[in-house]
Amino acid sequence: MASGYIIGHVDVADPVQYEAYKRLSSAAIQTYEAEVLVRGGAQQVVEGQLPTRTVVLRFASFAAAKAFHDSPEYRAARAARAGIAEMQMVCVEGVDG
Repeated sequence: MASGYIIGHVDVADPVQYEAYKRLSSAAIQTYEAEVLVRGGAQQVVEGQLPTRTVVLRFASFAAAKAFHDSPEYRAARAARAGIAEMQMVCVEGVDG
């Protein structure tokens, strides 16, 4: 079974309030057993335009990634993020090894 990934690009308007989102999303990530591959850190745009922060999460499957995004735990995190950050997020199926 192929892994599932969530890739997010975010522009944070209020870094202080964003900390609440980070706490809630981290708890949801642990609950749904995702592996954090990228979370913030240095980045350099080499083509096009991207927001200021990138996140990549790996899940056991595409279904697991969707379950995380649709979960009550992550809905609470999204509510905490409302109005303080612009997020573009995609759930994608990986390639079998």
